[in-house]
Amino acid sequence: MNKIIVLALALCLFATTVYAGYVRGYTRKDGTYVQGYNRSEPNDTVRDNYNYKDNTNPYTGETGTNYYRDNKTSEYYDPYYDSSDSYDSDWDW
Repeated sequence: MNKIIVLALALCLFATTVYAGYVRGYTRKDGTYVQGYNRSEPNDTVRDNYNYKDNTNPYTGETGTNYYRDNKTSEYYDPYYDSSDSYDSDWDW
């Protein structure tokens, strides 16, 4: 019995720490469909993300445009950047 509990705990730990691989598409609560995508293991930098400025996604061929101005590992980091200042298309003018 103890072996089963230890094995179950080990599997839970493994399942929560493995991030790499393909993420299947899913539907959000608001009905928006999110296409499946490939995800890499997390690390301590944003510079290797496919959507990082000028990186190319090998699966789609798309070039990244995200500067990650709010992340210290980005060469575009701005300590005064406030993402809430960006344009929100839901505003009524």
